[in-house]
Amino acid sequence: MKGYLWGIGSMLLVTLAQLLLKWGMMYTPLISFSDINLRFLTDHSSQVTAVICGLLGYGLSMLCWFLALRYLPLNQAYPLLGISYALVYVAVVSLPWFNEPATTLKTLGAALILLGVWLIHSKANKPD
Repeated sequence: MKGYLWGIGSMLLVTLAQLLLKWGMMYTPLISFSDINLRFLTDHSSQVTAVICGLLGYGLSMLCWFLALRYLPLNQAYPLLGISYALVYVAVVSLPWFNEPATTLKTLGAALILLGVWLIHSKANKPD
């Protein structure tokens, strides 16, 4: 059970990290690294903060992932990360500031990912 909790923590953190990175980069103007200065950072502090928090979220997600792998076999832990793909999709089509359209094909893809995770973890696949 402990391994699944760490795996779910990793999945949720990586989902949040993706959303923060996407939001931060959507609203940050494209410039070269040499143009980054204190004024740029203060003018775009919320976007920079979102990107930094997204990167920290990835780091924490990796820590949770390492702990999940300590308690779970890889073939049980890895499919949990697939859920994050579906969660990110649902979030970006649901939250208005991302302004991404839902399509039948993308929704079907997310549903197939969830079906695959369910099939891997279903009782029918577990040996007696």
